Amino acid sequence: MEFDEVVLDGDGRPADPLLLVDLDAPAEAMPPSDRIRVGVGTGEPAATSRERAAALDLTLVPLDAADDVHSVRSADPVADAELLQAAAEANPRAALVLAQVLRADGLPVPAALDVESFAYSTLLGGPEFKRWLIKRGPRPLPPPARDPVLVERAGGLLEITLNRPERRNAYGREVRDALVDALRLAVLDETVDRVLLRGAGPVFSAGGDLDEFGTTPDLATAHFVRTRGGAGRLLHQLADRVEVRLQGSCVGAGVELPAFAGTVTAHPDATFRLPEVGMGLVPGAGGTVSLPRRIGRWRTLYLALSGRALDAATAVRWGLVDAIER
Repeated sequence: MEFDEVVLDGDGRPADPLLLVDLDAPAEAMPPSDRIRVGVGTGEPAATSRERAAALDLTLVPLDAADDVHSVRSADPVADAELLQAAAEANPRAALVLAQVLRADGLPVPAALDVESFAYSTLLGGPEFKRWLIKRGPRPLPPPARDPVLVERAGGLLEITLNRPERRNAYGREVRDALVDALRLAVLDETVDRVLLRGAGPVFSAGGDLDEFGTTPDLATAHFVRTRGGAGRLLHQLADRVEVRLQGSCVGAGVELPAFAGTVTAHPDATFRLPEVGMGLVPGAGGTVSLPRRIGRWRTLYLALSGRALDAATAVRWGLVDAIER
């Protein structure tokens, strides 16, 4: 069978990284592909078979189509497909790496986190992230925090609160390290039978602290900090004991980490967004591992490639959030 491979230009830049597949046309055999394949259906919902949708990286369907883990319902599937195509063409390396990582589903969580981190470190050294850094411009490092995370114990309950509301509880170095210390306490102490994680202020977490991006001394160190020094592994290990309560704009790590928890509740105002591809990266706090286990790799690709915010009601319908609570 013919293989549809990505073509590189003279500078090694992938050309045509995303292929649109017309699902209203008669079905044809689809060879394995390097490229991202997004199916677009505008006719009868039944025209798209489950098997065909599963073979694609994502399917966009009309609002009256059945709700399916492989697809995203849209008021204008063609316009949304063109948006995804434009996003992939703007950052083709990041988009293709995202698809490759998501296709490697089925790995145990620790191994999957390593794969994500290898991909992330690769892109940290790439031209798309460099372009984003130049556009961002020099930034001073965040000021130190006295109590970046608050920890309280009441019987078997361990309450952990991200406590940098002035920085929208950004997942910077100090917050990360303090959160990891608190989660390790729960791992080591078997009398902790419940962990409640939340964020102070109107926002649970706006994700990684952008002022710290690009400051790790080397890419290998960055990999080990993300995986062995990050919170994703611990939240997965503690999942059946962890509840996360979300509010406001949950961005990047602010949705990637909660998705590991056994129970996730959200205020009605909560929204969820993965902006990393637009920065020349992929989710790096575990999002390519945690989100697919809740909503499938297809919808995870949609969120990460589109960069769009998902509202709380849709998050519940997809399974990203378990319940809405005020």
